[in-house]
Amino acid sequence: MLEVLALARRVAPSDATVLIRGECGTGKELIARAIHFNSSRANGPLVSLNCAALPEQLLESELFGHEKGAFTGAVAQRKGRFEQANGGSIFLDEIGDLSPALQVKLLRVLQERQFERVGGNKTIDADVRVMAATHRDLETAMRERTFREDLYYRLNVVTIQIPPLRDRREDIPLLLDHFLRKFAEKNRREVTGLTAAARDALLKYDYPGNVRELENLIERAVLLCRGRVIDVEDLPATVRPGHRSPGEPLPKDLPGVLADIERQAIQSALDRSGGVQTQAAQELGIGERVLRYKMKKYGLESRSG
Repeated sequence: MLEVLALARRVAPSDATVLIRGECGTGKELIARAIHFNSSRANGPLVSLNCAALPEQLLESELFGHEKGAFTGAVAQRKGRFEQANGGSIFLDEIGDLSPALQVKLLRVLQERQFERVGGNKTIDADVRVMAATHRDLETAMRERTFREDLYYRLNVVTIQIPPLRDRREDIPLLLDHFLRKFAEKNRREVTGLTAAARDALLKYDYPGNVRELENLIERAVLLCRGRVIDVEDLPATVRPGHRSPGEPLPKDLPGVLADIERQAIQSALDRSGGVQTQAAQELGIGERVLRYKMKKYGLESRSG
């Protein structure tokens, strides 16, 4: 990510078109915002549009605007996103979802920096820096002739590839602490940390939804947490240790799985009790002597000493 940010910083002062690639939830729009606000256009507008969010006719109107009477419901002239972004930047998310017809019109804007509103004949200049993003494989789309090669090369002046969160696990502890502080303050909750078991589960999870999923997980945990420390029980079942996806074969090493669950339950109880073994044993429903035996068995220590 340091390399990603360094590249964004280097390209920011120019007006070059930037293509930001990465899975959903990796933070593509955040990189686009960083580029805009570190550019000479920082005082101008930054306008965003998700190209997958609207049907083709509405998307064309959103991009380029329309004249009064251009279609049913067009009761007044309306400026599109390119006009709204004049003097600034436009960020087109999910550019790989554009229809072939709109790809042609976008190509003209990139080549000639001009366009017309829907239903109009007045040519409008586009003083706009274009940044686009996609999670799609555009090279495959070109081979399948669903994405134009000429548009691809116009967009692909500078490419920034954002790695998925599972490939940069060293970022997870920093993000956990950041989102914990953010949502505790936002929701006025005195949640100060995570138990060792909860943190371990969050560090091992693969995050198919990337940073956005991690953010949502922590917000949920802060809201549902029953104490001042988030425990593994406050996390969704999909994140907890031992969760089995539908269709996944049952583990063959059942004793090992059960031992792992027992170890995590004991560690969580110790974390919640602040290391007081008597209190942890009561919570677990076992004797203190049994607890000490199992702590020794699993190599666990009481944090109070």
